[in-house]
Amino acid sequence: MTKNAIVLGAGIVGVSTAIHLQRRGRQVMLIDRKDPGNETSFGNAGLIQREGVAPYGFPQQLGLLMRYALNNRIDAHYHLRTLPSQLAFLARYWWNSNARRHAAITRAYAPLIENSIAEHKDLIEASQAQALIRKDGWMKIFRTEAKRDEALAEAVLWQNEFGIDYDSLTSADIVRMEPDMTVRFAGGIRWRDPWSVLDPHALTSAYRRYFESLGGRFVTGDAASLGQFGSGWKIMTGEGSLEADDAVIALGPWAAVSTRRLGYSFPLGVKRGYHMHYAAEGDAVLNNWILDAERGYLLAPMSRGIRLTTGAEFATLDAPKTPVQLDRAEAVARTIFPLGGRLDPEPWMGARPCTPDMMPIIGKAPRHQGLWFAFGHAHHGLTLGPVTGRVLAELISGETPFIDISAYSPQRFKP
Repeated sequence: MTKNAIVLGAGIVGVSTAIHLQRRGRQVMLIDRKDPGNETSFGNAGLIQREGVAPYGFPQQLGLLMRYALNNRIDAHYHLRTLPSQLAFLARYWWNSNARRHAAITRAYAPLIENSIAEHKDLIEASQAQALIRKDGWMKIFRTEAKRDEALAEAVLWQNEFGIDYDSLTSADIVRMEPDMTVRFAGGIRWRDPWSVLDPHALTSAYRRYFESLGGRFVTGDAASLGQFGSGWKIMTGEGSLEADDAVIALGPWAAVSTRRLGYSFPLGVKRGYHMHYAAEGDAVLNNWILDAERGYLLAPMSRGIRLTTGAEFATLDAPKTPVQLDRAEAVARTIFPLGGRLDPEPWMGARPCTPDMMPIIGKAPRHQGLWFAFGHAHHGLTLGPVTGRVLAELISGETPFIDISAYSPQRFKP
């Protein structure tokens, strides 16, 4: 008898999980309130970050923390009135970002990152989405030699321990690669291994179509209606009540709300981010995905225009938009590249779901049969969607996951 499965959340993680379950003979219903890829997966830097073995840590240096406290930066912004409710999360995040603990977390996190390209390659080819992909890496550029040298020293360590390939860029290299840039940078790094995505939403949509070609179904529904039904699970959708043997919660930043209804209390924080698309002035061309590392924003030549993305905003999930980082970033970006007018009617905003130990939550729910979790991927949701989908589908199907996922277990957050 074919088993049914419900996957809640149609972002890149949920769609990838649905594909891998459907491939293993499950009849899968992918459920979301919106079409696939229209929430957090819609707005990101469009990078499959094979080099991203070290999760983004919380600053440790007192001087840097004091500069962040001024709340006038591009890479980080916070809502003062919401800080009291976030202090417990931020304190644990800061504690885990200590050099020794962060190094241990990086080693535990690395297997997911190491398989990110291979697992995306599988789904890209299966969904015939090759036209959305570039395979020439991305650039991190620096205004000062000191910051460049610090980053290069770290790159050497990552290459030795994790096999990450990179090129050291001189100032002249950057000019050659980006002749329309109007500021001369001190140097940079080109990460060779990552792939870039010309339209992240289109990629998620391609994966959704592939999922449906396998016999899976997408249905609009309400995650709040998920509940146990006999030995399985039941949810209300636009097509009425649906029942399944297994349910996967892949709801990104909304996972905390959904799991709380079922009696769980995960320390899931939110980092919000913004993007805007721009035209280029005249005949100017941006050739590469570029991070202006000492200012904290990224420019990417995507299908919809040049996308500018910001750093992290610490606010509640439902707080109104405050795109001050985007305005700050745009002002700086215009000094290094001839950006034209804005192409979007308003700034896009999304929320990244984050855990205080910087690793996702992947695995079986501790107190429920047939309930599974896949969320908390922070800045690497796009990168880790397919590898997460595969390991969780293997676990649900009774297989041994192809990598050790014990470090990401929900059990680590037991009260």
